[in-house]
Amino acid sequence: MTQETVFSQIIKGEIPCDEVYSDEQCLAFRDIQPQAPVHILIIPRKPLKSIKDAEVEDKEMLGHLLLVSAQIAQQEGLKDWRTIINTGSEAGQTVFHLHIHVIGGRKLTWPPG
Repeated sequence: MTQETVFSQIIKGEIPCDEVYSDEQCLAFRDIQPQAPVHILIIPRKPLKSIKDAEVEDKEMLGHLLLVSAQIAQQEGLKDWRTIINTGSEAGQTVFHLHIHVIGGRKLTWPPG
């Protein structure tokens, strides 16, 4: 990824966030425009535009992101939640740095949008 994003600026500490989890592979923080009582974003520290840009060597990191999403949901007291990865602008991706949404704390309907 060559283009700077708001998420890469958050990773570098140039923009503050309401951090809920951090390790050597990822950072998680509360969404500034939450769509539910709990809305957390999990971003890899590796600059990856979207899931469609992932390579075989990213499989451990991708698995780690999903495990962290479940850990965070439970840490937030969620019994049920939605885990979302938007891929591409027509799917709702607005920041082109791979990220996972963990959304819960209210009844979620289907289809989502």
